[in-house]
Amino acid sequence: MNKLLRDPLFGFLLAGAAIFAIDAFTGSTAETPVIEVTAAQLQRISDQWQGQMGRPPSDQEFNGLLEAWLREEIYYREARAMGLDDNDTIIRRRLTQKLTFLTEDLADASPSNENELRAFYDQAQDQYSEPEQFSFEHRFFSSERRADAQADALAAISSEQPASDPFMLQSSYALRSQREIGDLFGRQFALELAALKVSDDSSEASSEASSDLWAGPLQSAYGWHLVKLIEHRPQRLLPFEQVRGAVASDLQMQQRKLANDTLYAELRSRYEIRLPDEKP
Repeated sequence: MNKLLRDPLFGFLLAGAAIFAIDAFTGSTAETPVIEVTAAQLQRISDQWQGQMGRPPSDQEFNGLLEAWLREEIYYREARAMGLDDNDTIIRRRLTQKLTFLTEDLADASPSNENELRAFYDQAQDQYSEPEQFSFEHRFFSSERRADAQADALAAISSEQPASDPFMLQSSYALRSQREIGDLFGRQFALELAALKVSDDSSEASSEASSDLWAGPLQSAYGWHLVKLIEHRPQRLLPFEQVRGAVASDLQMQQRKLANDTLYAELRSRYEIRLPDEKP
């Protein structure tokens, strides 16, 4: 019995019973709450069923759906009347999210015109630029297979086809950014490769000086490499027509953020914030 008395649920039920008993004894004359169900609400209930099931609900199914909606509405009202939404983190976050969505919907109400899109594109050109890219071949000299891989690579630099070791990745790469090369070979390798000159791979140059084709050796996370830089494309701005969709999406995101920031600043100005003298 003592365990039952200490149960929080038992205390909650006991308090509820006391409230109902007092209300019945005093003969409360409060008006009966009204739930007004509109035709639009009934249509939404039917449409939701049809969207999920692919057909309209039968009369019996619709009555069940309506009763479920009424149960949810009644429980929602009673829970709010009892203050069960107070200090509830999930409800707090959901209401904040709904207000944010409402603000964003208002920001989206006026779509950007062509001039606004082009102005945003002009202000954020770095965002719509293709990074500089490199195409290169390499020959690998393994530090695990050789006593001095760096020296062997240096000795082979004058060879037109240096004798190298098998490499677990590709022997050539086309139009890779410095970041992509760094992800594969290491940042230092990518920096040194970006500083190389494009090799003159013409037949005349090859016959005169094979050493002009290869550079290095460059060290990677795997060992040492001789590198032939075939092409270096500088950074270029992508045409507006090519990135128009991305520009529209990015501008919309910026407008949503601005709308939310503006709303918060306006709302915050209405409040006086008091903090304790001692902060944790």
